[in-house]
Amino acid sequence: MTDIDRVLERYATSQELMDQIRYTAESLSLGFDRWDEPHVSGPSLYFLVVADLDFGEYTDPLGANRWPVERCRVVTDDAEDFTRVAGDVAFDCDGAVVVTGDGTIQEQMVRVRSPATTELASAEELDYPDWMGTKHLSALETSTREGVLWAVTLSEEDGRVTTFIDGTYQDYPRDRIGGRWRP
Repeated sequence: MTDIDRVLERYATSQELMDQIRYTAESLSLGFDRWDEPHVSGPSLYFLVVADLDFGEYTDPLGANRWPVERCRVVTDDAEDFTRVAGDVAFDCDGAVVVTGDGTIQEQMVRVRSPATTELASAEELDYPDWMGTKHLSALETSTREGVLWAVTLSEEDGRVTTFIDGTYQDYPRDRIGGRWRP
């Protein structure tokens, strides 16, 4: 077993982390009631969950866009704090929020670089539905990278929440978020 396999195995069962991030994105989507208004953008999020490896080889800092770690440093420490801070970030910042597999949130938000030419062949084989915008395409491609555990997005256009794992995705349009528990 390689080092990366050990890391992925260690975090692959972190369902609590995945659930908390997706639940927060869904809560922000459901809590925003202006989706149908013209020229209004809703909350927008892009979470990238990585193993405790160097993610700098495919990301760049995105200017002054930062997660306020002084208010919330670990996803699973306090669900209400995490959701409150994510709500602020969703309206005020741009870029991907990087979370390590243990739930620690990195302060600097990032831009994820497109795959290198050598990676394009596998990226071109991915299924890109028409509704995917730039953020979703980035999350789908990035989910195929070694050391990336998963990604979660919240669309500012329609409140759709999508999870991405290993080049696949599960899409939750706003009208289906929460399933039978939806209010």
